[in-house]
Amino acid sequence: MIDNIKNYLKEVEEFNPKNPEELENFRIKFLGKKGILNDLFQKFKEVPNDTKKEFGQQINHLKQLVNDKINSLKDNYNFSKQPTSDTLDLTRPGYPFNLGTRHPISVVKNKIISIFKKIGFSVADGPEIEDDWHNFTALNMSEHHPARDMQDTFFIDKNPDLVLRTHTSSVQIRYMEKNEPPIRILSPGRVYRNEDISSRSHCMFHQIEGLYVDTNVSFADLKQTLQFFTSELFGKSEIRMRPSYFPFTEPSAEVDVYWGLETETDYRITKGTGWLEILGCGMIDPNVLKNVNINPEKYSGFAFGMGIERIVMLMYQIGDIRMFTENDIRMLKQFSTEY
Repeated sequence: MIDNIKNYLKEVEEFNPKNPEELENFRIKFLGKKGILNDLFQKFKEVPNDTKKEFGQQINHLKQLVNDKINSLKDNYNFSKQPTSDTLDLTRPGYPFNLGTRHPISVVKNKIISIFKKIGFSVADGPEIEDDWHNFTALNMSEHHPARDMQDTFFIDKNPDLVLRTHTSSVQIRYMEKNEPPIRILSPGRVYRNEDISSRSHCMFHQIEGLYVDTNVSFADLKQTLQFFTSELFGKSEIRMRPSYFPFTEPSAEVDVYWGLETETDYRITKGTGWLEILGCGMIDPNVLKNVNINPEKYSGFAFGMGIERIVMLMYQIGDIRMFTENDIRMLKQFSTEY
């Protein structure tokens, strides 16, 4: 029986397949359920005790040799079947690839940026973890200012105060600290507020804010800029401004665009008025300019800001803000034509 094993060892050493089928048949012959090695292990109990040690060693050696042979042939030879001129069809379509799409928030953010770039705005960025000075104090919010109650904040540390930024206005402060007017920037990014998550609000969302500082900047410049923006983004140029309050602008206003009342959806989203609030804005408070060492006697400016999710929900009639962070590919595929 040991002689049979030696014959098998010689067969394995001399084996040299010509194609993948021969290699697979060799594997089945030795390692299959009814293969040679399985049969030899079954016969092991019939071997006399004085030869069991040698017989067992020979079986294990054969098994190791078979496995090494198969692995080396897989590594050293390419058995993939190459198409011949008789089987190759050059007109056959290739394998399809699933293309990704931009997220709807990215789609709208890029549209807004491209609109303002036409009139000279550039993009500025800043950290999402902010200190008290850049997030509150420099924006004309003193320690006990009631405006701080308007923004329920995530605090990371209290000594010193570190927060997840509640708006991207902090980016504007950082930019003004390092750059002289004229300044014309957009600051898009994620912001965080401790709000209950519902179909209309979330604890994390996206803002895009604009800032323009120069000599002789007036409220008329602000209105004309926003008129241009709404015409480009919505195709609707009729806007109105309502008095409002923001601690870093004075005067301040909410901006509505006339959406119309042509469909039932229009009545629902405008509450039957035809007007839809889209952003807040105002002339920069002189105290804010002083805080960043810009002379308010020489320079003036305006700022505006909007929530990107709100704009996306309006443009694409998405009824639940939570859908933006659920990563449901069925919803995201709807925006493949926007890529």
